[in-house]
Amino acid sequence: ARRAGRVVATTRVVAAKASSEDGTKKMTVAVTGATGFVGRALVRELQANGHDVRVLTRDAFAARLSMPGAALKGAKFYANDTANGYLRWFDAVDGCTGVVNLAGASISNPWNEAYKKTLVESRLRATKRVVDGINAVPKDRRPTLVSSSAVGYYGTSKTKTFDENSAPGRDFLARLCVKWEREAKKADTPTTIVRTGVVLEKGGGALGKILPIFQLYGGGPLGDGSQRFSWIHRDDLVALIVAALEDPEKYEGTLNGTAPEPTTMNGLCEAVSAATNRPNWLPVPGVALRLLLGEGATVVLDGQRVEPRETLRRGFKFSHETVDDALCAIVRGDSNGKKKGEEDDEEEDVVAVDEDDEEEEEAEAAAVEEEEIVNA
Repeated sequence: ARRAGRVVATTRVVAAKASSEDGTKKMTVAVTGATGFVGRALVRELQANGHDVRVLTRDAFAARLSMPGAALKGAKFYANDTANGYLRWFDAVDGCTGVVNLAGASISNPWNEAYKKTLVESRLRATKRVVDGINAVPKDRRPTLVSSSAVGYYGTSKTKTFDENSAPGRDFLARLCVKWEREAKKADTPTTIVRTGVVLEKGGGALGKILPIFQLYGGGPLGDGSQRFSWIHRDDLVALIVAALEDPEKYEGTLNGTAPEPTTMNGLCEAVSAATNRPNWLPVPGVALRLLLGEGATVVLDGQRVEPRETLRRGFKFSHETVDDALCAIVRGDSNGKKKGEEDDEEEDVVAVDEDDEEEEEAEAAAVEEEEIVNA
């Protein structure tokens, strides 16, 4: 099953390359949050397929240093120099075919009232700047928009199943997502909003914290393990974003960026255990997480079951539909389904780094982006 899933992803990459070589539309894409966990993978995929990338960031110099491969492959970096009143993001957006908005402070840090304000303001501020930049471009050459949201939009539930037509919840994250999406919808252009689940891949996100613990034989579920867990492999999320950029009319509207088969926290940990050949035996009490993360513990202790019904109806094909398949691919092979040590025929890295260095670089880059957004 794992091998079959990887064939789909490989075919998608090859097909995208072939389309560029056959003379179909080459894209120029501006990306906020490009140095983050998802953004870096998106930039790599776009560049591998022959598209031009413009990185929208607060500190262009720091972002360039954190993404040397992207810089050497021609990515351009734009700082929004609000101190001098010059909106470089406007320059960057003009001339693009699409814009991807991924910026926002990390929800995995401990929450207090001040940080909750940062979570809201970082997302609304970045989205407003992007939307203003898009709307400033003459309508006949205005880029499309793909803007991130989260499954937190639906609130939490142990019994309900949510899809794109479900009403929003009433907790803090739900209210944040409603405001975030409302800001994105002000763009006068075809817009796709992707409500993303927990993104799975090595080097960051949830697995960046869980995998090392399992590898040290200390793994186990967070809380009682029964909470719903809606997830997506990073490759599939990147592919969905690229699909929306390539065919904005087909994917316009709100889509769930979650795998077709949600699981539970126990299900995730069992999959990690099977993929790593390590025991799943040491649960982390919910009370300890609440003491550590405050209200932010809700993200991992409560959860929701979210299905991508509209995403599937639009014709999107997931490479990883089950968490077992995803974890096997992540732990036993790289993001293109190859075993460690195999040569990557689809994308030759300009800067050669070993796996550990690449994961460390991704973590550092994510920290750079978070700091940029928090201090923007």
